[in-house]
Amino acid sequence: MGFKCGIVGLPNVGKSTLFNALTETQAAQAANYPFCTIEPNEGIVAVPDTRLDTIAKIAGSAKVIATQLTFVDIAGLVKGASQGEGLGNQFLGNIREVDAIVHVLRCFVDDDIQHVSNHVDPIADAEVVETELLLADMESLEKRVPALQKRANAGDKDAKASASVLAKALDLLRDGKPARLTEPANEEEEKMLAQAQLLTSKPVLYVCNVDEGSAEAGNEYSASVFERAQAEGAQAVIVSAAIESELVGMEPDEKQMFLEEMGLNETGLARVIRAGYALLNLQTFFTAGPKETRAWTVERDAKAPQAAGEIHSDFERGFIRAETIAYDDYVALNGESGARDAGKLRQEGKEYVVSDGDIMLFKFNV
Repeated sequence: MGFKCGIVGLPNVGKSTLFNALTETQAAQAANYPFCTIEPNEGIVAVPDTRLDTIAKIAGSAKVIATQLTFVDIAGLVKGASQGEGLGNQFLGNIREVDAIVHVLRCFVDDDIQHVSNHVDPIADAEVVETELLLADMESLEKRVPALQKRANAGDKDAKASASVLAKALDLLRDGKPARLTEPANEEEEKMLAQAQLLTSKPVLYVCNVDEGSAEAGNEYSASVFERAQAEGAQAVIVSAAIESELVGMEPDEKQMFLEEMGLNETGLARVIRAGYALLNLQTFFTAGPKETRAWTVERDAKAPQAAGEIHSDFERGFIRAETIAYDDYVALNGESGARDAGKLRQEGKEYVVSDGDIMLFKFNV
């Protein structure tokens, strides 16, 4: 399982520049005018994980395959999008298709780059986008909730669960709060809320696009964004799209040297990935052998059969057990043989909850 993040923001905040840098492509045209991105561009990137190379070296693998992440560069939004202004309808439709929203906020001053509001205020920018998503969700629920309540009163059990949780979401929206703050009463309501596909129920990662000099510690603009993120249970990271652009095409050693010169120890992509994983409650497990070492992504509460299913549906359907070694044990004992001899290779069954970094070999019978 990978996950798809939609990169959104007002025009000219650095969305397309960041997309180009993160995906190391020039697929999205970065230009100094609004709506230079008309169709959403997708870029698939490898998720960086230093554990991969370590495992592969121990296993003597011929190939190393990272798990992947998809970024979608979505057209810039303007005030009134919920009513179809600018590219509003297209923007809202594109957001419905992603798992999380990466909201790029301009946290730098540059007189050569036009700002749609003619001044830099990342909090105001964030509110423009969130307001449009709130309005779109509110309009949708104000039509759906009364109809569901009518069916619920007629004895429809599914409608009753939907009406209950969506009414809670509508109350939040009317108070200017996102639907992701809704508290379902039970698993059924949780399922109904997810099925509603509300725009404001999607998790949000704020990306503070700062100038090169603020890439390490941020600035007053990014500080205000971090305060907002903490208050609403979102995530935030600092990235300099300008620096990320310069890293494109560099060899690994050259890239590391450049980062050190800038006072950084990792790329913006690595920060975005780590924050994205935390936001979506994801983790990584590995498979390793002479042919390849490969990383796989699962949710943090996933059990062994679900992890097996990420490799192939037959593995999940015919799951018997999972031979499992913790990453630290695998490294300390120099691989599978050493772990087995030391009693650190475990036989885990269907109820085993996968831990981040597990090296797993699935036994199945179909």
